[in-house]
Amino acid sequence: MSSEVEELNRRVEELESRLAFQEDTLAQLNDVIAKQDTSIRWLVGRLKELGEKYQDLSFEVQGGQKPGEEKPPHY
Repeated sequence: MSSEVEELNRRVEELESRLAFQEDTLAQLNDVIAKQDTSIRWLVGRLKELGEKYQDLSFEVQGGQKPGEEKPPHY
């Protein structure tokens, strides 16, 4: 009976060890995901800014004016 208890204790300790390792791994993965989310949000914002600048420059190169900068007809 004693060997059965020892075997159960060993198995419980092994499971506890695995659980602790998995919890640590999940915390590390969560940190990586949070950092990636921040980076992606920044990159998306920057890409939007660059896209708007590109559109403005393309319009100016084609000889147009930016919307809202047109002179009224009486000028």
